[in-house]
Amino acid sequence: MKVIQTYFPELNEQQCQQLEALYDLYTDWNAKINVISRKDIENLYLHHVLHSMGIVKMLRFKDGSSVMDVGTGGGFPGIPLAIFFPNVQFHLVDSIGKKIKVGQAVAEAIGLKNITFRHCRVEEEKEKYDFVVSRAVMPLADLVKLVRKNIKKEQQNALPNGLICLKGGELQHEILPFRNQALSLELGDYFKEEFFKTKKVVYVPL
Repeated sequence: MKVIQTYFPELNEQQCQQLEALYDLYTDWNAKINVISRKDIENLYLHHVLHSMGIVKMLRFKDGSSVMDVGTGGGFPGIPLAIFFPNVQFHLVDSIGKKIKVGQAVAEAIGLKNITFRHCRVEEEKEKYDFVVSRAVMPLADLVKLVRKNIKKEQQNALPNGLICLKGGELQHEILPFRNQALSLELGDYFKEEFFKTKKVVYVPL
């Protein structure tokens, strides 16, 4: 948890309490429904929460924005982002019902009011949002095809509406079709831990 406060000292007391509560909640739920690799639960704050908040380094969503998290699993990156942006509305979708159940239970336990959940495939989601976020759920080109329909035309943020993805490893090939529009940030430039050396945030305007 300290690692989060180090990089985001602006978090208020309520946000810190909500983040603090995640460890016990995920540890408890993970014993029943595996949403995070069992050996990785010890690294919850570094590998899951801080990684999710890497999206903040690409864009700070304006109050009143709406964001859909595709393939959220147990709530990443959506839940940490909903804590960080209490005045932004988040909608989390996943095709696996039991994972959505965990996300809902965690969000309810920490009193998140700016978040909704849906058990569905992204193809079924028809609502429109300012941004779609995702964590390495599928190749970029496939995701772009699926979520283009969900992006609002009206703009209100510092970047045009689009897709922001957390990715790892070699991305040259994935970014190629979007190379003239895509922005990519190396998370290792912001977070000094070894884990982030190969991690990136990629933005594609839609």
